[in-house]
Amino acid sequence: MLARSFRPILAITMGDAAGIGPEITIRSLLLKEIYHYCRPIVIGDVKVLSQERDAYRLKTRVRAANSVSDARFEYGTIDLLDLNNIQIEHLKMGEVQAMAGKAAYEYIEKGVQLALDGEIHGIVTAPINKEALNKGGHYYQGHTEILAKLTETKRYAMMLIAEELKVVHVTTHIPLGKVAEQITKKRVMETIELADQAMKTLGNNHPKIGVAGLNPHSSDGGLFGDEERTKIEPAVTQAIERGINAEGPVPADTLFLKTVRGVYDVAIAMYHDQGHIPVKLLGFEAGVNMTLGLPIIRTSVDHGTAFRHARERIGANPDSLIEAIRIAAKTARAKYSIAEDSV
Repeated sequence: MLARSFRPILAITMGDAAGIGPEITIRSLLLKEIYHYCRPIVIGDVKVLSQERDAYRLKTRVRAANSVSDARFEYGTIDLLDLNNIQIEHLKMGEVQAMAGKAAYEYIEKGVQLALDGEIHGIVTAPINKEALNKGGHYYQGHTEILAKLTETKRYAMMLIAEELKVVHVTTHIPLGKVAEQITKKRVMETIELADQAMKTLGNNHPKIGVAGLNPHSSDGGLFGDEERTKIEPAVTQAIERGINAEGPVPADTLFLKTVRGVYDVAIAMYHDQGHIPVKLLGFEAGVNMTLGLPIIRTSVDHGTAFRHARERIGANPDSLIEAIRIAAKTARAKYSIAEDSV
């Protein structure tokens, strides 16, 4: 049995080397409290991390570790599994490059394998660039799809977290014109179940789930479409029959406000922007993306690579990554039946 003082080992993937991922990784690990509730190890390239440390004059050491077991997890020294897959002399900060996209995929792949092998307790991902990823030979829409493929997961969903608001999406990276056909009773039901399980993992044993409608005013009894009547409402009814405290379809223009005010503990959005807009309005700089349904724990920042910041050395805010690390640690402690004390 694990001790009460257990600190989960979390791998932080460095993200796209040409973006702000390396910088915010270092800035996050300058926060001493991170080491109080987890044991972080970075997966990336030591040359890139060292370059960004020096560029911003950040005071920390970067130490290449040969394996997770070789890491020391000491504040003031960043342990890094060096995949040595960036030619630093050819790296152009703030630009889309196949080399960086390919390397970013390899960091994720390594993290997933370590998690599946039980060497780490979860992964936290810094931002990647979809165009660079595709140029690097990996044709995915983003992290979520990569993680599902690498873990052979069929039922998964994206949860966004920002302050008082938690949102789980039925569909994500698809054209708006295809959303209605992708929304099915089965998919809505699966998303409600995943949200219910996630909330219980996060410590809420009786979550109330609000499910959005797709159409304006949840179609006003069929005036603006029938997806609510034929797909969403039947899924909510089935969820209730299975003992889940769900309600809907709730008009989307009031659902998120009600969730922030505590009427619901988590909201189900039907498509990408329906859920992303309220989350980013509340927590643009500290939002967290959590993938539900995977056999491993994964959280991420809820922002992109910010190439202009990286290119012009503006300096990036690490709050989203810090919060992603905190939530991953909290989830790992719950998964391994550890009572919280410092998270």
